[in-house]
Amino acid sequence: MAKTNSSFERRRDRVRRSIKKVMNGRPRLSVFRSSKQIYAQIIDDAKGHTLASASTIEKDVREGLKTGADSAAAAAIGKLIAERAKAAGVTQVVFDRGGYIYHGRVKALADAAREGGLEF
Repeated sequence: MAKTNSSFERRRDRVRRSIKKVMNGRPRLSVFRSSKQIYAQIIDDAKGHTLASASTIEKDVREGLKTGADSAAAAAIGKLIAERAKAAGVTQVVFDRGGYIYHGRVKALADAAREGGLEF
């Protein structure tokens, strides 16, 4: 019996396939958002390692936010992931929005990461 993928999973796979064509050795900035939190990781797919990560569940980040599920929280995570990426020696990344529409929290995170110094 064939396993069926949801439309979200198909969209996520399609985005990742297109990203792999243009990566050119750059790590990817992957975003995951839930109804209550937002997470970001910089992943080196060649080695299979996470170079930097940030999320709204971290205690020091959580204290300064009203909630982990709004665009202000996403912007804070975008700035934090940019700082951590610079500390890890990463300046250029490929943005992996997953299966999410580039709008709202995902866009706020991406814009804040760009302002923090990441290039994509």
